[in-house]
Amino acid sequence: MGAGMRIVSFLPSATEMVYALGLGDQLAGVTHECDYPPAVKSKPVVVRSAIETKDLTSQEIDEVVSRTLKAGQSLYTVDEALLKQLAPDLILTQDLCQVCAPSGHEIGRVLQFLQRSPQIVYLTPTCLEEIFDNIQQVGEATGRTDEADGLVRRLRRRVEAVADRALSLSSRPRVFCMEWLSPPYNAGHWMPELVELAGGVDGLGRKGKDSIRLAWKQILEYAPEVLILSPCGFHLEQVLRQAHLLTTYPDWERLPAVERGRIYAVDASSYFARPGPRVVDGIELLAHLVHPDRFPWSGPPEAYRSLSAEELRLISAKR
Repeated sequence: MGAGMRIVSFLPSATEMVYALGLGDQLAGVTHECDYPPAVKSKPVVVRSAIETKDLTSQEIDEVVSRTLKAGQSLYTVDEALLKQLAPDLILTQDLCQVCAPSGHEIGRVLQFLQRSPQIVYLTPTCLEEIFDNIQQVGEATGRTDEADGLVRRLRRRVEAVADRALSLSSRPRVFCMEWLSPPYNAGHWMPELVELAGGVDGLGRKGKDSIRLAWKQILEYAPEVLILSPCGFHLEQVLRQAHLLTTYPDWERLPAVERGRIYAVDASSYFARPGPRVVDGIELLAHLVHPDRFPWSGPPEAYRSLSAEELRLISAKR
């Protein structure tokens, strides 16, 4: 079934799964956000953002996204002519988050333009186990069941290695993963679970549920000891451009994480926001950030950056 299959991915995480299963040559179309592995950049782009966010602030992005969704409009546009030309056998998509990719009702509309109906696989994980299930779903749909099983076994071994070492830790710091900086959002779905596996506790996170907007007062009262700036869909350089927003909140310097120099900007897009194979790298990264003396980080240096209060003040003063 896998031979000669034409796959179109509407999700960066699905694209990463396709490559991890050795199916890159069968990937016919992707989204504008698909940037890993680098080979994907030569693929035709079928899905683009319907809103231009490049020059917008975090607050403005939040407002335009909310306004667009309230009006019942999509945040994405599908190149229907290109999709028709590609004639996919399989479309990998999601029905979890309207902000992340085209969702169910948009797929229904797109199918009307295709001469024959492709197989549609919906990937809608809310936890780590479901991410592994999704890899196996993609394996089944593409005739790569053995490869998917092997990949999941390797990923599980790495998760267990971190979790087993975390069992012997004498402390589990209060971690806050800030999924949007202005207004502040907590982390949802699989993120609080990843923090737990890495030896921390995200008491403001919503395990298995959507992230939601928080009042700054809630964050102050929670008093995180480790603060991870991980705005959804942002790579590290984008997070660093937004990090100064932390200084706009009252009493931000009173947070224990700030006082102890435990503020980290991370490449959220690569390691946390995409429910694909690299979330396991994300667990290893979190373990290093929460317990640097116990967990080394051997991944790319551009995965994160430590930020001091002084540095944030200087950045803020320049704006």
